[in-house]
Amino acid sequence: MTTLSSLSSHIPSTQPQWVKRFAKFGLAAKGVVYCLVGILAFMAAFEIGGRTERNLNKQGIFRFILEQPFGQGLLALVAIGLVCYALWRLTQAFLDNENKGTDAKGIGRRVGYAFSGLVYGFLAYGSFRMVLGSQGSQGGDTRQTLVRELLQQPFGQWLVGLIGLSIIGIGLYQIYRALSGKYLKNVQTSSIKTELKEMIIRSGKLGYIARGVVWGIIGYLFIKAAMAANASEAGGSSHAFAFLEKSSYGSYLLGAVAIGLFCYGVFMFVRARYEVINTSN
Repeated sequence: MTTLSSLSSHIPSTQPQWVKRFAKFGLAAKGVVYCLVGILAFMAAFEIGGRTERNLNKQGIFRFILEQPFGQGLLALVAIGLVCYALWRLTQAFLDNENKGTDAKGIGRRVGYAFSGLVYGFLAYGSFRMVLGSQGSQGGDTRQTLVRELLQQPFGQWLVGLIGLSIIGIGLYQIYRALSGKYLKNVQTSSIKTELKEMIIRSGKLGYIARGVVWGIIGYLFIKAAMAANASEAGGSSHAFAFLEKSSYGSYLLGAVAIGLFCYGVFMFVRARYEVINTSN
């Protein structure tokens, strides 16, 4: 007699395979962006080609892509990839296809997915504007604008300080993922060629540590802005790179972080190729 389980095994999957395609394309686009961040940050660290850390934020990277041969088409591909990444993260958040659940921990992870989706959606929007010929506002930093608005609110300094602590927490979690090996959780390392596996695993670990360091510095800058009630103290990745550059042995520190960010970009390509993407809902 045919059992229900044997019948169900012959039913074609109705899982949304577009989620898998979007995730892989999105991870590859993210890899392109971080590889470029790493390369340009390394050049800025040792003043190669006249590069500085001043414009080493995501918008600066998009502008760099646009300036290359066939730059408009290349940036359009990156923008589409970032849209795919954003949609994948929002799918994880709202459809819970990673089965995180509705307890406190699960809700926290899904909120994180949603936040990531919104951030990369905003980046995709900015890159599409560049593709269409709009350079956007050249002055001001969005984080500084946010801090300036918050500082004008009741308990604004406390709010900015709490945001800074939260950002530092994200950075520490990135480092924890690296040291604990959790960054490999969904990656099919058994499918990676033996001669490449150790190098790829190390590149991922170094990449997550470097990313955690950058997040930590950004959080510290938010706390400085809160304590001084001065929005200009806050900033994003370019400000974090400038902070490293101005410290003792700054060029070497920035160079090391730059190599780490390049490794993070490479590991995004590894994830695009070998990560198990859950598409059930």
